[in-house]
Amino acid sequence: MAARPAPSDQERRARATLSSIVEPGDAVIGRRLLSTTASALLEVISGRTAPGPDDLSSARLASYRARLRAVDPGAGLERVEARGGRFIIPGDCEWPSQLDDLGDTRPIGLWVRGTGSLRLLALRSVAVVGARACSAYGAHVAGELSAQLAERGWVIVSGAAYGIDAAAHRGALAAGGITVAVLACGVDVAYPPGNTQLIRNIAEQGILLSELPPGEHPTRARFVLRNRVIAALTRGTVVVEAAMRSGALSTARRARDLNRHTMGVAGPVTSELSAGVHALIRSGAATLVTDAGEVGELIGSIGDDLAPVRSGPVLPRDLLEPAAAQVLDAVPAGADGAPVERLARRTGLSTDEVLQRLYELGSLGHVERSGAHWRLPRSR
Repeated sequence: MAARPAPSDQERRARATLSSIVEPGDAVIGRRLLSTTASALLEVISGRTAPGPDDLSSARLASYRARLRAVDPGAGLERVEARGGRFIIPGDCEWPSQLDDLGDTRPIGLWVRGTGSLRLLALRSVAVVGARACSAYGAHVAGELSAQLAERGWVIVSGAAYGIDAAAHRGALAAGGITVAVLACGVDVAYPPGNTQLIRNIAEQGILLSELPPGEHPTRARFVLRNRVIAALTRGTVVVEAAMRSGALSTARRARDLNRHTMGVAGPVTSELSAGVHALIRSGAATLVTDAGEVGELIGSIGDDLAPVRSGPVLPRDLLEPAAAQVLDAVPAGADGAPVERLARRTGLSTDEVLQRLYELGSLGHVERSGAHWRLPRSR
């Protein structure tokens, strides 16, 4: 099959312009771009082409045109290139095809800073999200979980916010892994300000990406809308801590709607910060996970990312043969112990076999002889 031609510079420039006048997740524009080019759509918005009878409404067109008049079409591309970034669009080799699952709300394009191919990195990625005002427990779990996943070759995706997001990014970076931050602002804007150094580190050791052009600042709606990109980009989403009205739950819901794995980490039942996660798990909308092995088993390759089998410690008496264990259970706990004949009656075994087993148990330190009686060692 012949390779599809790369998008033209004209189409890239048109989509960059559209991203400056359209809010992320605009389904009306998204539907139009499924049947026409961005260049043709801009002709309609600018008024150079008359809209059709079933085209954009006059009110919507007026809104887009007002924004278009304030946009310098090439400014965003020049600004991101000056920061060592790029603008990728559907059809590019680097475009993650899983974003197409968003349908009408698929991003018009993505502004990207950082090295490496976003498409390849996203193939083995997992989102780790949660509360901004997290507890020390939540920050610890998010950091440890992300570090463990990074050591297993997973790319950690989050939103660069305070709390769980920041802990997840830091955990991946500390383990020498790759992390991707999906921003609700331009890739040249450090938000929140307290995470400025973290965001710089991500740009150097991972990838920053956004639907919004350089220079754009976040709004409440943009935070919610970027969550759909986090959910679609990754193989699954882990919610570490989230209250009942946490924005992280919207990421989990979008992941579930997109048939991605949704996972949750349990916290103290007395913590409001874990109430939302517990509700997800209890309703069956999320799978309980406790470490990177369990996450990898859910979202990894069949047979290749299995979690270790959980078991308690093996005690010495667990290794005893059934007859020896039966005799040991029959030895009374009192200091007097019991003679061989009494133990034979209790176990239903012959006196010869009981005696043999008692000496075996004695050599292992499980019993001791006191005259004609056998008893448990006094140190017990």
